[in-house]
Amino acid sequence: MKFVIVGVLVLMAALGLSWWIFGGASRGQVGSVSTNFRWLGPNDRIAIDAFEDPKIEGVACYISRPQRGGVSGALGTAEEAADVGIACRQIGPIVFREQIRDGERVFDERRSLIFKSLQVVRFFDATRNVLVYVAYTDRVMTGSPQNSISAVPLMPWGTVPAQTK
Repeated sequence: MKFVIVGVLVLMAALGLSWWIFGGASRGQVGSVSTNFRWLGPNDRIAIDAFEDPKIEGVACYISRPQRGGVSGALGTAEEAADVGIACRQIGPIVFREQIRDGERVFDERRSLIFKSLQVVRFFDATRNVLVYVAYTDRVMTGSPQNSISAVPLMPWGTVPAQTK
């Protein structure tokens, strides 16, 4: 009986740690593709997640990034690669819910236990009337030049014009 209780507590702690490391339910996983077979633990894979801009209605972004498998990947201690891809699209009428700032973070995710995180920041190109999203990874000491960019022109949705603030 003691072993069952200890096992449940360890499982709950591991789930809580993975929730803290990899984020909550603010995004949804679309799918994943296995890229490398591992004898022990899960395979390496490319994961695809979707999230909506928290301040702009009508925009959704999809990010793809590698996830290391094996024992260290299963335990959440593997340092993930800096590679990331992003594609953002208009999915409905665009409405600015509130004022936005250039360089504002709209998504983040830890990529290692302590040192690395994946960031998505948003810019507004007023000259061209376009939202620009940049995805990159950073570290506590040094960043990575690897990045990906996506642009969403502010277009009417049917007969509904884009509404900016």
